[in-house]
Formats: sequence, C-alpha cells, structure tokens
Amino acid sequence: MSLTNAARLLIADDDPEMLAVYTAFLCDQGFDVRTATNGVDALTEYRAWYPAAVLLDIEMPLFDGRRVAAAIRLVQAEPIPVLVAVSGLMSQSERDESMRAGFDHYFVKPTLMPIILAAMNLGLTPSWT
Repeated sequence: MSLTNAARLLIADDDPEMLAVYTAFLCDQGFDVRTATNGVDALTEYRAWYPAAVLLDIEMPLFDGRRVAAAIRLVQAEPIPVLVAVSGLMSQSERDESMRAGFDHYFVKPTLMPIILAAMNLGLTPSWT
C-alpha cells in the first residue's frame, strides 16, 4: 500500500486555478487534501490538522509561503511534515531563501505534477521500507 493513500496534505495557493489543479491531481493520487488561499489560513489549518505534507505557494497574501514554512518548522508535532514550495520565483537567491525557511523541496511553476508527487512521496516513505 502506498503511503499517499492515507497521507494528509495541505495545499495553499492564492491562485484558484492552480489550487484546483493541485487538489484534483493529488486527491486522485489518494491524498486526504485540505486547502487554503492565504498564508494565515494555511498556518491555522496546519495547526488544526497536522498533515504529513504541505504544498505552498511562496507569494500569497497575509503570510507568504516562507513565513508559513518557518512557523510550521517551529511546531513540535508528529508527523514532521514534508514541505514543498511551488513558486513563480526563479532566482537562485529566492530558492535559497525558501530552503532556509524550512522547505524540503522547491519547484518553479509550471512544474509537472508527477514530479511534485515524487518529491512528496520520497519524504513520506519510511526509512525501513
């Protein structure tokens, strides 16, 4: 059984079309998905639900994705989530800043959904398999 069949996933993006694409694809892959359209709601949802993975846009209203990632890393909850950034920001400095904020993976839009899925699955696979 794939871990994605039971894995909780939070997706936050202020673009409703991107949010719909991510949600449809990842629900079809078996994730239990909740969504947010801004950073404050994303952090609130994370603290209420503690998903195994979080997919964040960087440029969102209220709190940006980096602020959300840094706040999530301060929470002492299990499971420790896989944090994936998907952003339109392309520079190496933007990527570096995002990784310092706590992301495990950083992708530039548009990124193929199977690549994002593979990154999340790697983080969700226990070391004993």
